[in-house]
Amino acid sequence: MSHDAAVIGLYILDVLGRPVDGIPEGGNVEFIDEIRLTVAGTAGGTVIDLAKLGLNCLAVGAVGDDEKADFVLSTLGRFKVDTSLMQRLEGVPTSATILNVRRNGDRPALHQRGASDHFDVPADMLDAVLAPSIIHLGGTGLLAKLDGEPSARLLAEAKKRGRTVTFDLLGANENTIDLLLPLLPHVDYFMPSIEEARLISGAGDIQEAGRFFLDRGVKQCVFTLGGDGVCFMDHQGEFVRQPAFEISVVDTTGCGDAFDAGFITALHHKMDLKTALNFAQASAALVATGLGSDAGIKSFEDTVNFMNSAKVLA
Repeated sequence: MSHDAAVIGLYILDVLGRPVDGIPEGGNVEFIDEIRLTVAGTAGGTVIDLAKLGLNCLAVGAVGDDEKADFVLSTLGRFKVDTSLMQRLEGVPTSATILNVRRNGDRPALHQRGASDHFDVPADMLDAVLAPSIIHLGGTGLLAKLDGEPSARLLAEAKKRGRTVTFDLLGANENTIDLLLPLLPHVDYFMPSIEEARLISGAGDIQEAGRFFLDRGVKQCVFTLGGDGVCFMDHQGEFVRQPAFEISVVDTTGCGDAFDAGFITALHHKMDLKTALNFAQASAALVATGLGSDAGIKSFEDTVNFMNSAKVLA
């Protein structure tokens, strides 16, 4: 069976609760409205959304040998994601996060790094991993074994085979640029948040941040701006900025992953740039209307309908 996309990188179990006004003192108990478990991460959240948007996807990552792994793998399977190349590693826990979602949507997190730090793509897996036409690497910064030169070799091989490479990261800091420099020349679409882009580049504004990454080899930058929408830049000097959709935000967990999924879906369907950006924003907006990275998105058709009917912010 052929796949539309391979989604490589960070697979996490998220445990989410809302609304959390504070941690109870001592051994006290407070009651909240909702607790959920989801498959998340810059690969896991993206591949679930891609599957809901109708793409046939290959998951490439790692889980541990614990009960969290059982949930991650069974959930991926329930969404018809191919897990044949997911590695189950002995002696390490599955990467996981506890998210306490506040009433205003803030989501302070407690993260256990786990199996994703021990994951690599060996040479004998390359033919299978790089068979799809779109290759997404998500989670650089929290993939200790794969980060840096191993990721660069993987993406260089993807480009050698004529694949379209999309890329996102997580946990950016001032040192992240050292991990990114070898990768950037092999990236067709770099899709971080503007906060991450500014932190890595040291740039003061959007266009300066875009030029920083374009000058270092990225073909096209797609920066998510949160409530301010999205912007696109490329080497031809094209600069496109579009506003966000008007929604009632419940939880922004996974919005970046959903945006990635929407944009990859748009590439798969060969949408024009404006439509692709709108479809990606619609995907992210739908996720923000519920708790967890898999909330909101129902199908490709439903997302198209939302895109065509929802109001945009002035």
